[in-house]
Amino acid sequence: MDNPWPQGVQRIILDSVGSTNAHALAEAPSLAGPAWFLGLEQTAGRGRRARAWASPRGNFHATLLMFPTESPDQVALRSFAAALALRDALVQLTDIPQAFSLKWPNDVLLNGAKLAGILLEATTSGKGVQALAIGIGVNLIAHPDSAVMEDGALPAVSLLSETGLRITPEAFLAALAPAYARWEAMFAAKGFSPLRAAWLAHAAKLGEPIRARTGKDTHHGVFDTIDSYGNLVLLTAAGRLEIPAAEVFF
Repeated sequence: MDNPWPQGVQRIILDSVGSTNAHALAEAPSLAGPAWFLGLEQTAGRGRRARAWASPRGNFHATLLMFPTESPDQVALRSFAAALALRDALVQLTDIPQAFSLKWPNDVLLNGAKLAGILLEATTSGKGVQALAIGIGVNLIAHPDSAVMEDGALPAVSLLSETGLRITPEAFLAALAPAYARWEAMFAAKGFSPLRAAWLAHAAKLGEPIRARTGKDTHHGVFDTIDSYGNLVLLTAAGRLEIPAAEVFF
């Protein structure tokens, strides 16, 4: 597939950075348009709920900085665009589409184990989003040991360990940036509906029992769908439950 770099998007490569998200948001006032920040080494990476994210050199740590104009709930739906773009890039580079699936809300799985994660952060102005950072981490060559993973979490894998393919962060970005641009254009033209359908087509454990933990509560049910707002929809013993944010366990 021909992968021209998206027009009007800067590419900034940093040899070492604390957090690509934090760096991108700090640079936002000086930028006139979107930019990808690739950190070849990330010394203070983080995942959801401020958890540390292992970021050794050779893995992929990057952030797309954008200046969206929609309402915050619409801006947040770009996590699904990022997940779809990640899967597209991985399929293009490996040619094994059956191996990759999407785990709500923000993970990409390889052979059922965690390969990549997405973290959205933003600065706000009034009631709107001023700048959006879409942070993406991919275990290209190394992954965390199971001993440091949260109890009940899926095991982690790397692309190298599962496929034998060694892909550089720069090569991965060259595939990911155009893939994201295609989904962004789709989102801008047609809204969330086509992204929702595409995401559900690759969703892990759709139609199967899962657990969703929200704060101190754990909900058990069948993963029915995601709704038009990106919420997880569970069919529980008490009825249909729509969950906007949770940790999901299989």
